[in-house]
Amino acid sequence: MLQFPLNTKNGCEIHSCLAVERKRRSNQCQVKMSTDQEEVGCCGGGGPGYATPLDAMKHGPREKLVYVPCITPTSRKEVGTDYLATIDVDPNSPSYSKVIHRLYMPDKGVELHHSGWNACSSCFGDPTKSRNRLILPCINGDRVYVVDVGTNEREPRLFTSVEPWQLHKKANLGAPHTTHCLGSGEVLISCMGDENENAKGGFVLLDGQSFIVKGNWEIEPLKFGYDYWYQPYHNVLISTEWGAPKAFRSGFNPQHVADGLYGHHLNVMDWTTHELIKRIDLGPDGQLPLEIRFLHDPTATEGYVGCALSSTVFRFFRAPNGQWDAEKVISIPPKKVQGWAMDMMPGLITDILLSLDDRYLYFSNWLHGDIRQYDVTDRRNPKLVGQVFLGGSVCKGGKVKVLSDPELTSQPDPVYVKGQRLRGGPQMIQLSLDGKRLYVTTSLFAKWDQQFYPELDKEGCQMYQIDVNNVTGGLSLNPNFLVDFGQEPQGPMLAHEVRYPGGDCSSDIWLAHTAMKNKM
Repeated sequence: MLQFPLNTKNGCEIHSCLAVERKRRSNQCQVKMSTDQEEVGCCGGGGPGYATPLDAMKHGPREKLVYVPCITPTSRKEVGTDYLATIDVDPNSPSYSKVIHRLYMPDKGVELHHSGWNACSSCFGDPTKSRNRLILPCINGDRVYVVDVGTNEREPRLFTSVEPWQLHKKANLGAPHTTHCLGSGEVLISCMGDENENAKGGFVLLDGQSFIVKGNWEIEPLKFGYDYWYQPYHNVLISTEWGAPKAFRSGFNPQHVADGLYGHHLNVMDWTTHELIKRIDLGPDGQLPLEIRFLHDPTATEGYVGCALSSTVFRFFRAPNGQWDAEKVISIPPKKVQGWAMDMMPGLITDILLSLDDRYLYFSNWLHGDIRQYDVTDRRNPKLVGQVFLGGSVCKGGKVKVLSDPELTSQPDPVYVKGQRLRGGPQMIQLSLDGKRLYVTTSLFAKWDQQFYPELDKEGCQMYQIDVNNVTGGLSLNPNFLVDFGQEPQGPMLAHEVRYPGGDCSSDIWLAHTAMKNKM
């Protein structure tokens, strides 16, 4: 592991904060207050995060900052570096909807992607834990950056990194993706391949203080990897499958699906023994299962997973016999088109979220260009209650002509915010704690962006906000919020996952014993 000496790169500090961290640890249980905002994620309730999901929803502060990884487009990956952007989302701030800080990474071509925390609500009740490190796996670089956001949340700084040789030598894994903190204080990162870009699912376990690689979490490797969720109360971890790095890193090729280089299973693992106990085959209706979300209620034995290529949502659940299974509950029909790569265009569900009260499910159709809101009070029968179109591949006036559409009678109009046409389609989504705002970015993966939305490679991504009716349902575009990553200092950039400094509905996992203890 590298510890960075004090230096300046591209106008941004990159250095080790070991001395600062030692001082912080001695004071980490002091709740810092300012006149306008409580610092969330320290020890306000005896540990980071919130006692229950509903506590977070009811008492969590409105977000004022967000962190967004910015990726250099494929056409410029040899000349630019990725960075973590800090964005002001406080409507009362003079820098509202602007990038206020950029933390540049020291290596090129690594592709920042998802992010996670060193501590979250799974550590609630433990005053020795503090949410002060943001973990940034690099999907192309087989590297993991650890960022200090505790010293100054408005100006994050690089704390340390896990180098490729450490992932390769100590875990025989690469292509790191999803990060979750564990109740033990350790950090668990899912991976999708080996150092030779072959498909291989597994999990790297890091020490939560030093971030040294401790080794593999799993007993035996999985065929594929991607996202995961865990719940110790039910003794289970469930992971999803994207594909082999050598396949997805080269762009999407339908033949690779036929060749078995992409997945269509859920992997159910025993939380205690770390053994694979079942692979749930989702079949042809479950190709490329990506983001997985358990219900936030830690006693619940079900959740949802979005399958990108099939454009379906499956509900996974524990059956009365104790076995885990899955059933399809939502299906987005493809459109018959002309002027596109294939004759039939899938919606391509690329991200899904559940509101903290487990009432609403949200997902993005990256190619069709819409975001949908479903009432999932009836878990087996989701009801569509909100939908908004935000660009995509089938807008009027574009190259694609829709010949047959089971859902729409005409192609949607282009969408404009603050005089700018929205480019690409909605991809990563993040919901505010109170469930009233949805933040959206448009990059999926740099090589795929270049393939399906070449304008993103040339002009950069955008970030926008959706206002949410979380009483009866409904989505509408906020006309006052837009971040244009096409105007960045080193040229147009891509933007991916959104994180709040105090945690959010896709970063935090609640443990049943903690939640029930705080209800007593």
